Amino acid sequence: VNLESGISSFLSTSCRVFVIPATEYHLGLLKAKLAKYRAQLLEPSKSSAAKGEGFDVMKSGDARVALIGFPSVGKSTFLSLMTSTASEAASYEFTTLTCIPGVIEYKGANIQLLDLPGIIEGAAQGKGRGRQVIAVARTADVVIMMLDATKGEVQRALLEKELESVGIRLNKSKPNIYFKPKKGGGISFNSTVTLTQCSEKLVQLILHEYKIFNAEVLFREDCSPDEFIDVIVGNRVYMPCLYVYNKIDQISMEEVDRLARRPHSVVISCGMKLNLDYLLEKLWEYLALTCIYTKKRGQRPDFTDAIILRKGASVEHVCHRIHRSLASQFKYALVWGTSTKYSPQRVGLTHMMEHEDVIQIVKK
Repeated sequence: VNLESGISSFLSTSCRVFVIPATEYHLGLLKAKLAKYRAQLLEPSKSSAAKGEGFDVMKSGDARVALIGFPSVGKSTFLSLMTSTASEAASYEFTTLTCIPGVIEYKGANIQLLDLPGIIEGAAQGKGRGRQVIAVARTADVVIMMLDATKGEVQRALLEKELESVGIRLNKSKPNIYFKPKKGGGISFNSTVTLTQCSEKLVQLILHEYKIFNAEVLFREDCSPDEFIDVIVGNRVYMPCLYVYNKIDQISMEEVDRLARRPHSVVISCGMKLNLDYLLEKLWEYLALTCIYTKKRGQRPDFTDAIILRKGASVEHVCHRIHRSLASQFKYALVWGTSTKYSPQRVGLTHMMEHEDVIQIVKK
């Protein structure tokens, strides 16, 4: 930890002192070293004999949502309100000591909601079982970051820093960089856009720091050195996050309005049950799920049991969800809904389905 803080302070000092043409390369090299040393610090010791009790739960339902936040921000109360699971809630910190799963039933989908123990500053280094909490969060489809509206932006900044340090990138897309290590031939560098943050020399310096001397690199967008390092490391997780500010009944209307207008933010009050419906709508939007209904020949569609798939699913995905052998016996499908020009429309396996479409599959 002292090593990391020392490099961080040196990095910030170098930003102020060295004003020379090679500054960007120097900083890029330091960033690569810092990322490598941080990864070494965060890796659990292989020689540790006694293993603590884990609390990951089996993934179930159509999607998984992780509740992350500091102690006593209302995570357990939120779980009890949204699901039929009762999670112990009290006015003291660390009421929840293990992972408590619940299921939200919404629009025909079963969404698994995980109430994780509160994490504290230094969680990435293992404080307060922080490593286990963050490991479970990496398996989620969406993170709900529960924040105390009465404490301003302090909690959000600290939690983002903890998640960022272990490779969880919130509300960011994966950098559009093609990177492939090779056995020989040196470093081949190309870009399809004008680069303002990286250069060929800087890319070579960063690769050399990771002992990579033969690779093919293609930048398809203007990325920063940090994003290029993420591509090299390869174990980063990019996931959507909803910042949920609880206890809005204890702050002014002006402050509620300011928080609600922030990107990816929702304001609620678990105590007074305010704005929970809107939070569910936003959660559905961030999960990007679609409901597909099936229909048998000569019968009405079955609207009681929907097939839940990711947005952008095709007819082939529907076939695999119904039965793994159905795609091989597929002849054509009739689809009713917004994905078609007219209803019903005869389509093939590659047709893209949309929310609340109805499908009838005809076999050979």
